[in-house]
Formats: sequence, C-alpha cells, structure tokens
Amino acid sequence: MRQGCLKTSLILSIVGVGLAVGIQLFRQRGEEDASAARGGGGARVVPVEVKRVETGPMEQRRVFSGSLTPSAELNVAPRIPGRIAEILVDLSDPVERGQTVAVLDDAEYTQAVARAQADVAVARAQAVEARNRLELSEREFNRIQTLADRGVASESALDNARADFLMRQSAYEVSEATVQAREAALATAEIQLSHTRVTASWSGGDSPRVVSGRYADEGDSLAANSPIVSVVRLSPIRAVFYVPERDFGLLEAGQTVEIRTDAHPGETFAGQISRIAPVFREDSRQARVEVLSENAEQRLNPGMFVRAGVVLRAEENARIVPETAVTRRGGESGVFHVDEGGESVSWVPVETGIESGGRIQIVSPELEGRVVVLGQQFLGNGSAVRIVNDEDDES
Repeated sequence: MRQGCLKTSLILSIVGVGLAVGIQLFRQRGEEDASAARGGGGARVVPVEVKRVETGPMEQRRVFSGSLTPSAELNVAPRIPGRIAEILVDLSDPVERGQTVAVLDDAEYTQAVARAQADVAVARAQAVEARNRLELSEREFNRIQTLADRGVASESALDNARADFLMRQSAYEVSEATVQAREAALATAEIQLSHTRVTASWSGGDSPRVVSGRYADEGDSLAANSPIVSVVRLSPIRAVFYVPERDFGLLEAGQTVEIRTDAHPGETFAGQISRIAPVFREDSRQARVEVLSENAEQRLNPGMFVRAGVVLRAEENARIVPETAVTRRGGESGVFHVDEGGESVSWVPVETGIESGGRIQIVSPELEGRVVVLGQQFLGNGSAVRIVNDEDDES
C-alpha cells in the first residue's frame, strides 16, 4: 500500500516539473516573438501580406437553376363527339399548321348533311309555290281594285281580295324564312361533317411543331374537346427559372443568358430573357423569369434541368482587390492601404461593388498601390508593417 502511494507521488512530481518547464518555454517564446515584432525598437511591427490594386473588367454573374418548357403547346381535340376512325400522326412526328391529325367516323354526319339538303329542297319548293300564289293573289287584287274604281265591284269584294293578298304575302315571307333556316341547318351539318377531320391549327408562325403526347387510340369514342394528341413548338424553346428579390432589379428583358444542361456537358446555348413576372410567389419570395433560346437543331427538350448564367452587372475598368483585403472596423468596410515606402498602413473606408471569384470591386475611393490581404487583425490606422510576401506575388 505504501509502495503504491510512493509511485503516485513520483508521477505527480514528474508532471509538475513538466508543466513548469512548458510554461517557462512559452513565456520565452512570447518574448522572442515580441522582440522580433518590434524589430529591435519600441513600436510593434506587424508582418503582413499585400496585393496590388488592379484595374480591369469585372462581371457580377449569377447562375439560376430551372427547367425547359415548350414555347407553345396545343392539345388537338375534335370539336364534335364521335368515334375515332384513324389517327394519322404519332409521337415525335412533325405537324404543319392546318394538317389533319385524325379522322372521325362520319357516317352520321354525312346522313345529317343529306337530310339537311332535302329539307332545303322542300323549303325552296314551298317558297316557289308561295310566290306563285302571291302573284295570283296580287293580280286578282289589282283587278278587283280596278273594278271598284269603276263602281262595278263592291267594297266587300275588294276587302276580300285585299285580305287574301296580304295573307299570301305573309305566307311567302314565312316560306322564304323557312328556306333560310333550312340553309343554315345545312351549313351547320356541313361544318360538323368537316369537323370529322381533326386538324392542328394555331396562330403565330408557320414553323412545324412536334407531337409530344398521344391520349387516344383508333376506335375510341370521344366527347367534344377531348384531346387526341398534343403538339409543341421546340424552336424557340423556353427556359424558366425563379430569382430572389436581391437579383430581381438587375434583370431586364433582352439580357443575354447562357444555358447549360447535363444532357450536353461542356456546351453552352445562347438565350435572351423574354419575360419577367411583375409579382413574387408568396411561398418562396421569388419571381418567374422566362428565357427563349432558338434551338434550331432541337437539341434542347422540354423537361430538361438547366442552369442559366446571367451577367447582372459589368464594369470595364473596375478597381479590384482580393476579397481578403476588405475587412470591417467600427461598423464599416475598409482596407489597410500600404504607404509608398511599404513601412506603414492607413485605414481607408471603401464602398464595394461587384463580387466575383474571390475579388471585389472598389467603387470609391480611387485606390492605387497596395493593400493588406493577410494580417489585418493586428493592424490599426498608422501601424508599422513588414511585408513578408515576394513582390512577384503582388499582381
């Protein structure tokens, strides 16, 4: 038991001696560092790294994620109910404007046209008969009128002739209206018969479109306006993405956009902003932006995920410093500017602009020379410094 206590005491003594030696070495090293920093004098000299202020072009670029959609889409559907007799196109087939894409069974509509044609013929015959009776009644009325003027015919005979004439005139007008009604019914039947040929019709350009979906098969009975196929316009194609409030004010219609997609790695497709939504979505506080790309070879397809690169701002002759040169003191941003002799620095508040690729634009003041990029935490206005990086590294 006593031997164990002696071992414990020995271990504690060794640890205590080690700690004392470590503390002494730490203090000695601190004094050596302080002496080196003072450079043998009383003022502290801070070792720093510097970079020279550059002038050149700079861009503020953002990359937004989005997806491709067709610039126009049309569901081709019959205007009348019927059974599909034939579908003339399929997926990926090109479709011209006005092209017939499907045909409905037209037996009932053909019969309706024939019946309407017969009704028109009957109405016209009745109108001819009514016109003949009207002419006879008119001649009789004129004859009685002449006799009455001579005092030969009685007033009652004249009244009867006048009444018959007016009745025949009304009957003729009714027959003419009936002809017009029957002709209108015939025109409706003919239109419905023409609608058995379902065509793809659209406005805004004659460029062909492509079948993107098929929703029915031959033999299916469809209600009016039930889609058979959908056709889309792929050139130009539309890219859609959403932007936050901070970037919204820097976008405008006509800006150039670079589109990239994983389907074509390493390739860039040009586009232009076509529309910017004037409202933000409440759930994300972002606004919709639409971009059109020509896509003449149709290598971009709806549904693809894309990255859209947009240059928000650009400066041809910007004053540029590394991002690490800008620090904050007293609630404001600034840099430590090295004097011409390279022995001291001055604190200069700055207004920054474009940030890109680890570099920042200095909008004001018009800085020249060198700024500190490493070691600012030990500096104050007027601090003495020692530049430790090579002059060749300052570019």
